[in-house]
Amino acid sequence: MISLRRGGSRAQVSDRPEDEKLPPLRTTAYGLQHILAMYAGVVTPPIIVGGAVGLSTAEMGILVSAALLVSGLATLLQTLGVWRFGAKLPVVIGISFVPVTAMTAIAEDSGLPVVFGATIISGLFGLALIPFMASLRRFFPPVVTGCVITVIGLSLFPVAVGWIMDNGSGGEPATGNLALAGATLVIVLVLARVLPGALNKLAVLGGLVLGTAIAALFGMADFGGVTDGPVFSLGQPFYFGTPEFQIAAIVTMCIVMLVILAEGIADILAVGEIVGSKVSSRRLADGLRADVSAAIFGPLLNSFPGSTFSQNVGLIALTRIKSRFVVAVGGLILITLGLFPILGRVVAAIPMPVLGGAGLVLFGSVAAAGIRTLAKVNYENNLNLVIVAVSLGFGIIPIAAPEFYETFPDALAMILHSGIVGGFVAALVLNLCFNVLGGAGGQEQHDEYEAGGTTASQEAAPGEGSSGRG
Repeated sequence: MISLRRGGSRAQVSDRPEDEKLPPLRTTAYGLQHILAMYAGVVTPPIIVGGAVGLSTAEMGILVSAALLVSGLATLLQTLGVWRFGAKLPVVIGISFVPVTAMTAIAEDSGLPVVFGATIISGLFGLALIPFMASLRRFFPPVVTGCVITVIGLSLFPVAVGWIMDNGSGGEPATGNLALAGATLVIVLVLARVLPGALNKLAVLGGLVLGTAIAALFGMADFGGVTDGPVFSLGQPFYFGTPEFQIAAIVTMCIVMLVILAEGIADILAVGEIVGSKVSSRRLADGLRADVSAAIFGPLLNSFPGSTFSQNVGLIALTRIKSRFVVAVGGLILITLGLFPILGRVVAAIPMPVLGGAGLVLFGSVAAAGIRTLAKVNYENNLNLVIVAVSLGFGIIPIAAPEFYETFPDALAMILHSGIVGGFVAALVLNLCFNVLGGAGGQEQHDEYEAGGTTASQEAAPGEGSSGRG
C-alpha cells in the first residue's frame, strides 16, 4: 500500500492493479460486458438438468433465476471478500458445467432434492479440503501456469463453436449462423481498432449489441418470449423440497468437487497472472472458499455448484481492464437479472451465433495469454519443453477426441474429460518430477517466481504505466 497525505489526512492507495476504481459509467459498461460474455454459461446447466427431469416452463424459470442470483452473490463474495472468503480478484463465479452429467443422472434417478443435498455435503467437503489444495501453490512456476492458461483457452474454443452452431442444432452449421458469427467477429475487430482510448475496451459489448441488431433485421433473433413470465421475483427457497442426503449421490458429487477445485486453482492463478498480481497460498485458499460457497448456499435457493468462469479470463486478457470492482458490478447485474427475470429474458434473446463470434476473440485471448507466459520460461538445460508438450497434449485430448475416456472407469473419466484438469495435473506432476525433485534448472525459475518476479502479463504491456501505449 502507498500512503498519501492530503489536507492533513492520510489516504490509502493500493498498488495492486485489481484495486483500480474507474468512473461509474465505465465500470457499469465493463461489468455488463462481463455478464454478456458468460450469461449463456450460467443458464445452460439448470436448463439441461431441469429438462432432464421434465420441469415445466415456470419451474425451469425458477432454476434459471436462482442460478443468476447465486452466481451474482458468489461473484460479489469473490471480488469484494468477506473474512477468508474471496480472493479480491476480478473473477466471475457462475454455475459449473463440471457436475452437469452427474447431477442429471442423480436427478433422473432420485429427484432434485437429492441433487441439492449431495451438493451441500460436497461443498462442505471441498471447504475442508481447501487448505491442502491451496498449499500446492508453491508448485506453480510459469511453466505450469503457462500450460494451464493455454489449455483453458484451447478448451473453450469448442464452446464458441457450439454457440456458432446454435448448441447442437446438428450436422453442419447453418449458413446464416456462420454469417452472423462472422459479422460479429468483424464488428468486434473493427471496433477494437477504430474506437478511441478507453472506448475500445467495449469492443466485445459493441459486437454483441450490433450483432444482435443484425440478427433481428434478418429475423434471427426472437424477442417474443421476453414478456412471458413474472417481471419481478424474490425467489422461493426450497421450492423443489427439502434437500435429501443419499450416500451414492454424495460420493459422486464429492468427486466432482475435486474437479471444481482443480479448475478453480487453474483459473484463479490465470487471472492473477493476467492481472499481474501475486496470488499467495492464502489468497488462493480464500478464492477457492468463494468458489465452494455457491455449492453450500446455492441449493437453499434452488441452485447448483458454482466455479470460476474461464470465459471472463479471456475478457480481462483482451481488454486489460483489471479492476475487481468492474466484476463486482457484474455480480450486481447478475443479482438484478435473478430478481427481475424479464431482464434475464432480454439478455437470453442474444442469438447463440453472436455469442460464438465474440467468443472466438475472448477464448483466443486466454490462449494467447498462456503462450505469453510460456515465452518467459527457461528451456535451456532442463525438461521444461517436455512438460509443455505433454501438458498441452493432455489438455487437447478431450477436444480432439471427446470419446477418448469413455472406456475408463466413470470416476476417472469424469475427471479427465476436462482438458483443463488433465493439462493441470500433467503440468503439476511433471514439474514436480523434473524440476522440484529431479533437477535445479527448473527450480531456479520456480524460486524466482515465488520471490515475486516479473510476470508475463506485466512485461507484455509496454506503455502501461509509461509514456506511450503498447
